[in-house]
Amino acid sequence: MSVFSASAHLVEHLADLLTPLFHASAAAAAIVLFTAFVRLLVHPLSRAAARGRRARVALQPRIAELREKHGKDRQRLQKAMVELHAEEKVSPLSGCLPSLLQLPAFFLLYHLFSSSTIGGESNGLLMHRLFAAPLGGRWADVLADGAVFGPAGLVYVGLFALVAAIAVVNYRHAKLTMAKDPAGAGTADGPKAPGLDTVSKVMPFMSFCTLVTVAVVPLAAALYVVTSTTWSAVERAALYR
Repeated sequence: MSVFSASAHLVEHLADLLTPLFHASAAAAAIVLFTAFVRLLVHPLSRAAARGRRARVALQPRIAELREKHGKDRQRLQKAMVELHAEEKVSPLSGCLPSLLQLPAFFLLYHLFSSSTIGGESNGLLMHRLFAAPLGGRWADVLADGAVFGPAGLVYVGLFALVAAIAVVNYRHAKLTMAKDPAGAGTADGPKAPGLDTVSKVMPFMSFCTLVTVAVVPLAAALYVVTSTTWSAVERAALYR
């Protein structure tokens, strides 16, 4: 049995268990629980990323000394910053790991709800819905039917509203993080930490990309993204308070 067949059976079985509570939306509830399980698995890495950010903030006085010492030699300054981060075992990119490790789960759901057959059999998952919206459908299908504010369209309107609200919260947090962590965001008189030159410019706006993702992927994958994004916002509020 392939990983896709096994995953499809797992989702179906979990949906059957949840049917008495969620009825026709049981598979959607199963996806939410699956997402929560994945996020619990990567939570230790999220905690490590939070510790890493606090460590980078604590390094600011030493980084300021390096800038004062090597300010005219950008090569030596960058090398000294790399050595400092290595010495203190602080990785400027540690915060990316939780997101990267979730990609397999996202693509798994994408495949399960975008394939007409799984393991040579008809894909029964495509019959499931979130209220009136098929879990294998896309927002483009709603637009094509001209039912933006119809029963299925309202499901997407609700998701977009939730994602937009969370994106604003994440945008403000990212801006605040960059301001408190000049080692990652860089300053006018010193180079940015290795690997974060471009990231520091676009990071505050990355949360709004979730809106595009929700609009183009199957609803099941979009539900994963929305759940994970909501989890991230709550987790971040707890870890960075």
